[in-house]
Amino acid sequence: MKVGVVGVGIMGEHHVRVYSGIDGCEVIGVVDVNPSRAAMVAAKYGTKALGTIEELISLSPDAVSVAVPTYLHREIAEKLLRRGISCLVEKPIASTVNDAEAIIKAAEEGGAILMVGHVERFNPAVKTLKDFLDKGNLGKALLLHAKRAGPFDPRIKDVGIIIDLMTHDIDVTRFLLGRNPNTVYAAYGRHGRDVEDYAAMILDYGGTIAVLEADRFTPFKVRTLSVTGSNGFAVLDYLAQRVEVYDQSGRRELHVDKGEPLRIEIEHFLECVKNKKVPTISGQDALFVLKIALDGLGSGVGIYGNNPYVK
Repeated sequence: MKVGVVGVGIMGEHHVRVYSGIDGCEVIGVVDVNPSRAAMVAAKYGTKALGTIEELISLSPDAVSVAVPTYLHREIAEKLLRRGISCLVEKPIASTVNDAEAIIKAAEEGGAILMVGHVERFNPAVKTLKDFLDKGNLGKALLLHAKRAGPFDPRIKDVGIIIDLMTHDIDVTRFLLGRNPNTVYAAYGRHGRDVEDYAAMILDYGGTIAVLEADRFTPFKVRTLSVTGSNGFAVLDYLAQRVEVYDQSGRRELHVDKGEPLRIEIEHFLECVKNKKVPTISGQDALFVLKIALDGLGSGVGIYGNNPYVK
């Protein structure tokens, strides 16, 4: 299968690396606004550095990863999808609902597969926890609490922390509970940036409450999610790919078949392209996640310096 990657920053290069290690997959070219960066990545993985999207399209790729800044997703993805080229678009699908809907429409009109890279859905620990919850082992899920934090990342400039980071946990809570929330509320603020860089969100699922936290000030990465059930308590560590359970029998660790989430995600994408299957994370799934995030931003209170306001 012939593939390309548009945007080869840190995340885009990881896509190139994974594609390059999959049997039967040929990376035919990479595109980046920075020609020297594209040349470096191309040389490293034995492919071509291309100057434009049109050059990539002319090589007739079967699939392309789009790993450019969020505000460019629509422009790039539409060009590819309308020509029938399947796309794996890094999350979030877009920064606005209109752009997201346009991307979905382009995929439908072009007859192409659209998948959005909510990579935590492919973390083996998430699947393990999902299977455990679905069997009723914790009883009724009462409270979910997610924390996603770490040092400031200068690469992310076009969207705030809710759209950039918290969308991971919005997606995972939807997946674990199997439905969308009834209501959403967020409080957030900024400290030294034009967009929010710390936030908390409450999602009411009707009998189950999810509390999500994110910030860019914790000096080390934190990626955890806990579930309080009527019959026990479980803690998921995304980074260690570990799930611990506490219940009447004591503490135990569930078995997790560990693996690289991005590789699992990309292999799933290629399988969907090959067999014309609907991906686990479709455009509609990603649109729901974006809407929930934007609803939180719209309902929340932003604290900017000493001037609080209600959006």
